[in-house]
Amino acid sequence: MTENSTPPPLRGIVGEPRKGKIGVLIEEHFDMTEYRLFNELFPKHGYQVVYLSHLWGNASLTFGANPDNGWVEEHVLVETEIDSVKPADFKGIIIIGAYASDRLRYQVAPRKGEPNQAPAVVFMRQALATRELKVGTICHSLWLLCADRALLQGRRVTCAHNIICDVENAGAEVVYGPEGTVDLVVDGNLITGKHPGTTEQFITTFLSEIEKGN
Repeated sequence: MTENSTPPPLRGIVGEPRKGKIGVLIEEHFDMTEYRLFNELFPKHGYQVVYLSHLWGNASLTFGANPDNGWVEEHVLVETEIDSVKPADFKGIIIIGAYASDRLRYQVAPRKGEPNQAPAVVFMRQALATRELKVGTICHSLWLLCADRALLQGRRVTCAHNIICDVENAGAEVVYGPEGTVDLVVDGNLITGKHPGTTEQFITTFLSEIEKGN
C-alpha cells in the first residue's frame, strides 16, 4: 500500500462482547488516535466496540478520519443506525472526538423553541438520563452535548481549549489546572478527557467506572 492509497474500511463492530458492548458515536472527520486506541484496548479488556451513527436511510455509511498526516488513513464502515438501538444495549457510550461530534448534531428542520432533535442528540438525552450508564467524551466531542444546554447544565467537565467557551455557554463547569483544562474529570456517569493525548488514561478510567457497577 502506498502512502496515499486508501485502506479498506474497518467494519464498525470490533471484538467480542464477552463483558458487554461499548457504543461509540461517530461521523466523518473523527479523531484517528482515539479510534485506534478504542479498537485496541476495549476488545483487549473483553468489550466489543460498536460504532453508531445516523445512516440517513442507508444500510451503511463509510466515514473517514481527520487527515492528520495530509491524507485520510482510517475509514470505518458503520452499519448500526443509532435510531435502531437503545443506550441500555451498552455498558458504556462514548462520543468520538474531532469534527465528527459537530456533524452528529445536525438537524434537518430545527424549530424555534424546540430542543435539538438530531438522532444522536436524542440518543444522548436517553444515555445521560440513565444514571448507571457511563458516558464518555474526549476533546471536541462535548460539542454534541452543547446542542442541548440541558445535557451539560451544572456538569463538571474538561475539554479541548478551543471549545471552552461553547462548553461554558452550555452551562457546564470546566475544571482548570496549572496548564489550562485538566486531563480528566469524572462527574457521576460522565467521564471527560482533555484531548487525544489523554485517550489511554481516559479508557483506563472509563473501564474502571464501568466495572465498579458490575
